[in-house]
Amino acid sequence: MADGIPVRVERHPDRVVATLDRPSTRNAIDLAAVDALHALCVELEQEPRILILTGAGGVFASGADIAQLRERRADDARQGINTHAFERIAALPMPVIAAVDGWALGGGAELAFAADLRIGTPRTRIGNPETGLGIIAAAGATWRLPRIVGDARAAELLLTGRILDAGEALAWGLLSSLHEPDELMDAAHALADRIAANDPLATRHTKTALRAPAHAHPAIELELQAELFERPEKVERMTRFLERRRA
Repeated sequence: MADGIPVRVERHPDRVVATLDRPSTRNAIDLAAVDALHALCVELEQEPRILILTGAGGVFASGADIAQLRERRADDARQGINTHAFERIAALPMPVIAAVDGWALGGGAELAFAADLRIGTPRTRIGNPETGLGIIAAAGATWRLPRIVGDARAAELLLTGRILDAGEALAWGLLSSLHEPDELMDAAHALADRIAANDPLATRHTKTALRAPAHAHPAIELELQAELFERPEKVERMTRFLERRRA
């Protein structure tokens, strides 16, 4: 099957679904896919919505495109082609959900690590085998993975190149839940539904606090909360809560 658009985008009022779709390479992330992700980020930075990331054909992303990667040199490494795209995704105002079916390797795993929430299927396989290819996982794994699974487990994965199966990924906290493949997107949308039911600015501020460095706490929460305390939406939502409780 020939490849077409590397990232298919489905837009809804409160969310966007982005599907990696390069069947000939098992959704490997090439320059065209990176450019498409940047374009999507421009849209979501201007009009914040929840983002659901997934892959077509029972594969999330098999990694970076090795054929392209093999030709890159020092200057390419310093440009951080995948790094900047994934950082931009991680920094999106609203939450990002990775629905991970099948393989998520190398750059594909790092794309999943950039999400706020990750769910999978029993056939999910995730890991970073970069050292076996003579490179390192340089698009976020060395600093995002320790925050997700802890320093010791991150070191084991990155230094050995071991691939986790779905049960291990769930036990380690790399995935928050498992679903049958034909139910994965329903589960992702259910998560998005729960998020979308909450106050959008409170959700955005919660993500900001979660991403803040340790030295920023607790001051950042207090400032974000101060802004929320002054909004009529807080009074309206709390009033509705109290009225439902009385009823």
